[in-house]
Amino acid sequence: MAAWLRVLYAIVALTLQLVVLDAAVRTFLLPRVAKVRLSHYLGQVIGAGFRMLARANRSYAARDRILSMYASFVLLGYQATWLGLSVVAFAFAFMASGVGSFARAFQISGASLFTLGTASGSGAAQVTLGFVEAGVGLTLLALLISFIPTLYTAFQRREISVSRLSVRAGMPTTPWGVIEMAKSVDSYERLDELWREWEQWFIEVGETHTTLTILNFYRSPDPDQTWITAAANVLDAAALFNAAVDLPASPTAGLCIRSGWLTFRRISDYFQVPYETHPSRTTPISISRDEFDLVLGRLERSGIAILSDRDAAWADFVGWRANYDAMIEAFYQLFTCPRTDWKLAGAQPLFEPSNKRGGRPTDH
Repeated sequence: MAAWLRVLYAIVALTLQLVVLDAAVRTFLLPRVAKVRLSHYLGQVIGAGFRMLARANRSYAARDRILSMYASFVLLGYQATWLGLSVVAFAFAFMASGVGSFARAFQISGASLFTLGTASGSGAAQVTLGFVEAGVGLTLLALLISFIPTLYTAFQRREISVSRLSVRAGMPTTPWGVIEMAKSVDSYERLDELWREWEQWFIEVGETHTTLTILNFYRSPDPDQTWITAAANVLDAAALFNAAVDLPASPTAGLCIRSGWLTFRRISDYFQVPYETHPSRTTPISISRDEFDLVLGRLERSGIAILSDRDAAWADFVGWRANYDAMIEAFYQLFTCPRTDWKLAGAQPLFEPSNKRGGRPTDH
C-alpha cells in the first residue's frame, strides 16, 4: 500500500475519532453549556421521526406517550452513533497499519471495540490499536451508564416541586389557584415559602437544563402537569399577586419572577428562542385584558381583596409578564406542553375554606 494512502487513512481515522470523543466529552462531562453539532444533528433527526409519529391530529395524551420516549431514544442514538463511528474510524486506522482490505479492517475493528476476541490484528501496531480501541469502547459505554443516574437525579428534583404544586394550587394547577388556595387556608404568608422554593427551583433548572440539555425533553409523569406549565403558573401567580392583590407587594415573589426569566433566557439562548431583552409595560403579551379581568373577578368572588385601579393592576401585570411571556409561549410549542387556558377561570368551581373545624362558625 502506498505510503501516502496510509497517511490519508490515518488522518481520516484520527479525525473521525476526535469528533466522537469531542461529542462524548462535551455532551456528558463538560459542566457548562456546549452545543455539540454531532449530538444536535442526531437529536434533530430523531426528533423529526417522533414529530411525524406524534402528528397533530392525535390527542394530546397520545402525543405525550409517544414524545415521552424521545429523550431515551436520543441517548441510545448517541451511543450507537459514537460506537458506529468509532468502528469506522479504527477500521481506517487498521488500514493505515497495513491491513489489506477494508472488510478485514472493519472485522478487526468491530471485534476490538466490543472486545469479542473473534478477530485480531497482527504485529505490534495492530495489537496496540486493538487495545486502544477496546479502551475507547469501554469508556463510551461507561460514560452513558454513569450519566443516567445524574440525569434521573436532576429529573426527580425537578419533578418534586412540580408535583407539590398541586397541593398548593389544586388540579389542574392554575395561577389563580395558587392565590385562592392560600386564601382558603387563611395563610397568605405561606406564599413566600412557595416563592422561595420556586426561586431555588429555577436556579437549579437553569443549571441542569443548560448543561444536561436532554433534560428539557424528559416529560413529567403526569401529562397534564408538565414542568413548563407548572413554572408558568407559578410565575403568573407571583405576577398576579404583586400586580393585583390588595396587599403589600412581595419582594420574594419579585425575586421568584426574576429567577424564572433569567433561567428561561439561558434555556432560550441554547435553543435559539428569540426574546426581548428590555421589555416594558407596553410590550405585547399573550394574555388578553379580558382574560386578566376574568381572573380578577374570580379572585374577588373567592374573597380576595383586589386593587380598585384595574388599569394600574393590568399595567403592572404586563410589566411582570413581559419578562418571560415570549419565552414561555415558545416553550409550549418547543416541548409540546399544554397551555393554561385563562378562560377556565370563569368555569372552574371556587375553592372552599379548608382549615375550618367542624364546630367553629364560618365567617360570611
